[in-house]
Amino acid sequence: MNTTRTICFVIAALSSYAALVYRLCQVRRSWRENAYRALVVTLLFQCLTFTMGAVAMGGGGFLGVGNLAILVMHLAAVAFCVSAQIILLRWATPEEEAARKSRHWLVTGVVLDVVLAVLFFVADGPDRPSSDFDTGSGRPLILTYLLLFIVSQAVPCVTIFRQCGPYARMTDNASLRQALRLLSVAAVVLFLYCAARTVNILTAAAGVDIGVWKVAASVFSALGIVMLSLSLTMSSWWASVTGVVDWARRYRAYRALYPLWRDLYESSPDIVLEPPGASVSDLDYRLHRRVVEIRDGWRDLRPYIDRTAGSAAGADAAGGEESRQAFTEAAQIRQALHAKRAGTIPADNKDAGDFDDRDTDNFTAEVEWLTKVASAYRRLDKTG
Repeated sequence: MNTTRTICFVIAALSSYAALVYRLCQVRRSWRENAYRALVVTLLFQCLTFTMGAVAMGGGGFLGVGNLAILVMHLAAVAFCVSAQIILLRWATPEEEAARKSRHWLVTGVVLDVVLAVLFFVADGPDRPSSDFDTGSGRPLILTYLLLFIVSQAVPCVTIFRQCGPYARMTDNASLRQALRLLSVAAVVLFLYCAARTVNILTAAAGVDIGVWKVAASVFSALGIVMLSLSLTMSSWWASVTGVVDWARRYRAYRALYPLWRDLYESSPDIVLEPPGASVSDLDYRLHRRVVEIRDGWRDLRPYIDRTAGSAAGADAAGGEESRQAFTEAAQIRQALHAKRAGTIPADNKDAGDFDDRDTDNFTAEVEWLTKVASAYRRLDKTG
């Protein structure tokens, strides 16, 4: 069990240091911003909290004082929670209001740290077994110290969760909105840590052994801190991740359109503006060209498309009417390609028009629709 708890502390510490290093890389361009300075201070307290946690798990004293690592961990955790609350204020409230409320949280944090330090030494914390700070050992002063510490962690979790939802709905910044949503999830997970920690203390005080469930608090703590570290850095890397995801989505569409484009190109080589190439360095341009060329190739096929042809057989029933329409279009294109090669012109052909009932003004919707048609076309080819 101690091994699992140590691993959880190490994970939390590593995620904290990773977030701190990432943010420090932006110090030159962001140091003048109050929100950035508050964020760096928060991450420093976060790193100190879990570094001291790992030291405390190693046993022995810190700076020659027994259990001092535990006290420093708890004091840093209080400062860390206060700083996280201040960051949220800096992110989402007007500057004057944020400054006023930040002073309130700072005073509260200082008072809590002083009270915890006094209780620690009055309860003879340096000479107590370190296990007492896990269970409380039934001693009233140690129990009071631990429960006060947990309250100091739980209250910011509740306030952060309550504020994140409305703030996320108010902001137009997509990366900040996602960061606030993840921060609210982290607050819930860390509140579960507080609840699990309280259960551990109270059951131990009552003489009840809950066994392996004691480790739940450490797991919730590590998971919540990883989420928190991500949320505190998300505003600077979310746009890059979104860009990569969008590029991957466009690349998948580009590849998915290839079978349909290839057959239309072979049927009407004049639709291609430039010789085909394998490079995707200019993917946006190539995807636009592929969509235009598919449309042009389709228009070249209009005299060979039989209006009465086309079947939705093989369409995904869960896809509904759109899936059936995509299969019908794909089947008509496939039949028209055969008719053009044979030189057969149907009596009832499509001599004008476009893909049936599709809005071609929205490029994203156009790519999505053509991808469905291309997918249906590929499945028809496989079935012969």
